[in-house]
Amino acid sequence: MPIYTIPNLITILRLIAIPALVVIFYLPNTREICAALFIFAAITDWLDGYLARRWQQTSPFGAFLDPVADKLIVVVSLILILQSYPSTLMALSVMIIVGREILVSALREWMASMGMRDTVAVSKLGKFKTTFQMIAISLLLYRNSVGSISVWDIGLMLLYISAILTLGSMLIYFSAAWAALARTGEY
Repeated sequence: MPIYTIPNLITILRLIAIPALVVIFYLPNTREICAALFIFAAITDWLDGYLARRWQQTSPFGAFLDPVADKLIVVVSLILILQSYPSTLMALSVMIIVGREILVSALREWMASMGMRDTVAVSKLGKFKTTFQMIAISLLLYRNSVGSISVWDIGLMLLYISAILTLGSMLIYFSAAWAALARTGEY
């Protein structure tokens, strides 16, 4: 399978969007552009996987690169938001989300090294968490109010909910891995 398939090129485009997002974030009056760029990246996350499966263009390279691109744009966006609007609760939420991404990635790598990667496959709660997280980050990047509706406050609430869902999904992954390891005596 060639590396330069359309799904992989979409993933690479998402990686290229990350430095663009950082630069645009620090320009004046660009909240809408930042939010739109992040939303575009979130949609391409779904699109590249869909196309790869539909066109039977899944590859080890794509399987590696897609989660890296997803995690990088989320982490960079959260750091930008936290740095610009610091608070204790937001810092804790960002710590939980980023920490979980690192821990679950390491857990998946460990389980894959033992031939048990499917034990920690993406769960429904993980997908639900990702949806809340993507909406929260989009709203926090946008930040503008819509009429009397505080988009920032809604984004914060969704970020806090996604942090809770993040902890829950992490516990599910670690419980599944621990049970599999206990059965094999590999821990």
